[in-house]
Amino acid sequence: MGSTSVGALTRADGIEVVAKIDVSDDPSLALEAAVDVALVFSTPDVALEHVRLCVQAGIHVVVGTSGFDQARQREVSQILESAPNVGVLIVPNFSIGAVLMMSFAAAAAPYFESVEVLEMHHPDKVDAPSGTAVRTAEMVAAARHAAGSTPIPDATTIDPDGARGANVAGIAVHAIRARGYVASQEVILGNAGELMSLRHDSTDRESFMPGVVTAVRAVAERHGLTVGLDAILGLS
Repeated sequence: MGSTSVGALTRADGIEVVAKIDVSDDPSLALEAAVDVALVFSTPDVALEHVRLCVQAGIHVVVGTSGFDQARQREVSQILESAPNVGVLIVPNFSIGAVLMMSFAAAAAPYFESVEVLEMHHPDKVDAPSGTAVRTAEMVAAARHAAGSTPIPDATTIDPDGARGANVAGIAVHAIRARGYVASQEVILGNAGELMSLRHDSTDRESFMPGVVTAVRAVAERHGLTVGLDAILGLS
């Protein structure tokens, strides 16, 4: 994602890439290059420290690190308290299609009795469930709560191997890791006598690049913490 993003940002009008920092480089190179916006794709265990370094230096940050959970988001909010003019945008998925799928799922969820999320990624991905799936489940759960939906039915009482998947905000989330996938997700919604499926597939990392460019352009205009590209696209 990092190298593909460098190419997309280099081609984008009005954006200049002034530093490319790899895993073996010192993150303070961002400060030396006097950057305005940092795009972070480091792993969850170090991404928070990279965000802290940038915010304390007055640099706006777009976080594309998968697995940047709510606990880390709360820490970012605390870091931003001392930097009110800095913006941090955390993006679980940069694909415009995926963002729309998540928005559609949240809109549909209160109208269905059952909702589950199935996410499929390549086997080199280190986190499960994906950040996109977690965000989707949170959006679906929030929409159902706001609508006063009844609890999702599930009579399972015996599941020693976790076959029912992860429970994210009350939504079952299932993860598949198989060679051949890049990033896919399906939201399955059911009522008595009917099923509806919302699915999105990214087959190449280029699908994320319009969202990366949009996020980098927008982050400086949104001080404080923003989660999700849907806010930038006017979907929330």
